[in-house]
Amino acid sequence: MKEYTIAVVGATGAVGQKMIQLLEKSEIPLKELKLLASARSAGKTATFKGKEYKIEETTNESFKNVDIALFSAGGSITKAFEKAARESGAVVIDNTSAFRMDENTPLVVPEVNAEALHNHNQLIANPNCSTTQMVVALKPIKEAFGLSRVIVSTYQAVSGAGVEALEELDTQTASVLKGEEVEASILPSAGDKKHYQMAFNVIPQIDLFSDEGYTFEEWKMINETKKIMGMPNLKVSATCVRVPVKYGHSESVYIEIDKDDVSVADLRAVLADAPGIIVQDDPSTQLYPLATESEDKKDTFVGRIRKDPDDKKGFHLWIVSDNLIKGAAWNSIQIAETMIDMNLI
Repeated sequence: MKEYTIAVVGATGAVGQKMIQLLEKSEIPLKELKLLASARSAGKTATFKGKEYKIEETTNESFKNVDIALFSAGGSITKAFEKAARESGAVVIDNTSAFRMDENTPLVVPEVNAEALHNHNQLIANPNCSTTQMVVALKPIKEAFGLSRVIVSTYQAVSGAGVEALEELDTQTASVLKGEEVEASILPSAGDKKHYQMAFNVIPQIDLFSDEGYTFEEWKMINETKKIMGMPNLKVSATCVRVPVKYGHSESVYIEIDKDDVSVADLRAVLADAPGIIVQDDPSTQLYPLATESEDKKDTFVGRIRKDPDDKKGFHLWIVSDNLIKGAAWNSIQIAETMIDMNLI
């Protein structure tokens, strides 16, 4: 059996740490693990299967003999080092937005479009976390009933903005509870001029605004959904909102299907049989997906399934998943496992 050398780029970040944890339980036969980060983080240590690993600075020479390079250190880092990694023979699985919409780079969620991996050219993009969980639920619906329209409003966890944003949420929460002045320096966007209190607040902005009034996070959901689903003409609109939740993105999704004789029970049954989905949908017992219960789980949870009162082809769904797991770290490792199963690495 072939064994693989894996490099985690961005090993000290929130997603990188989750990648290390998930690799401990992965079925990938591991020969060697390399933990890479910035010069600032070099020298720190991380534990993997009871062994202490030293974190190294990422350089062009870091990828010698690496089979799989899991990148999650920001788009600029991917663009700086992906070429060196590929030239060294590694398959790069990138968790940033750097190559998601590149026409030569597959954008993959294994439950949805694993066949796209055949055209990988040693570079695969991992979708935006909010996109990933949504398309996991959309795929079986599209296959069974067709799909013509998607309108999504997200309720996204602070962990999606990184470790520093989480720390600021804790600090702000403590300040509010003590009646002290609240300081804000991170959210809604690191590149913006204005920052707002996140604790006990809801911020209707994730990433910077485009000229059209949509944020880049919203454009990611719109464009990535069309690419992953292989539906360039699919009508998609998104409103992305940050909420004071630590882990787990929640989404209210309205869809319009092609068939007009579909019941809630039909939709529920299709979703229950789909890979990667757990249906939690029983209003009589108040059973529905919760962000707190999705934490550290690989699945996508779907509930609140109901017909639109005015359109017989319209349905509403509530979709929840851990943004650091299925939305990022697990999907990346799942891509690697799938490629190995398909003999593509």
